[in-house]
Amino acid sequence: MTTFSSEMKIMLERVTTASITAQLVKHGLRTRAIPNIRPVNPATPRLFGPAYTLRYIPMREDLANGPSMGRSDNPQRKAIETVPAGAVLIADTHGLDTSGTFGDILVARLLHRGVAGIVSDGPMRDISEIKKMNLPVFARENAAPPSYASMMAVDAQVPIGCGGVAVFPNDLIVADEDGVAVIPQHLSEEIISAAHKQDLLEAYIRQRIDRGDSIVGIYPPDEKTLSEYEDWRKNSENV
Repeated sequence: MTTFSSEMKIMLERVTTASITAQLVKHGLRTRAIPNIRPVNPATPRLFGPAYTLRYIPMREDLANGPSMGRSDNPQRKAIETVPAGAVLIADTHGLDTSGTFGDILVARLLHRGVAGIVSDGPMRDISEIKKMNLPVFARENAAPPSYASMMAVDAQVPIGCGGVAVFPNDLIVADEDGVAVIPQHLSEEIISAAHKQDLLEAYIRQRIDRGDSIVGIYPPDEKTLSEYEDWRKNSENV
């Protein structure tokens, strides 16, 4: 079971991918956001946890078929049964978008096993059923055919390229309605803490803009605004 400190968990439950990616850019990391994927069920858009990677390649007819998919040593099935509770199962589908990465039965199994969620740069099948599940699933659109119609899983817990973004096992995955951010494991606490602080500051700035203040000196904040923000933060019940 993946665990975070209570302070880290509170931040992860609130921090936005917009602020996370901004902080990553400050560290020179400009390619940490997976594009063009979204939550299948809009009611479950918040996702975070360490990456458990799964790698697909284009199918080969003698290897990618129904019977082979059911074998216990099939990398896809093995990953589903070994991914730790609290982890994010994240799949690299090799740019193949004509078949589903998973369907509702496999997603149901992952839900039962306590995973934090699923991320795939390919489609999902059985979308109408997955939409009913209380599990964050981020994917690219939908497709009816099973995965082995166009691809085959070949490995797990190796570096992958999900949506063109390098993902290593145990990188921190954070996803919300804006998208999916991938944070190198050794930077995760630093980035999350800085992004959380950025969110708080921007909440204050938004209040100022909503009441009609000019962005000049406020966004970005000058020293006067930062001082006023510190006073607001000390007295705010929402911080």
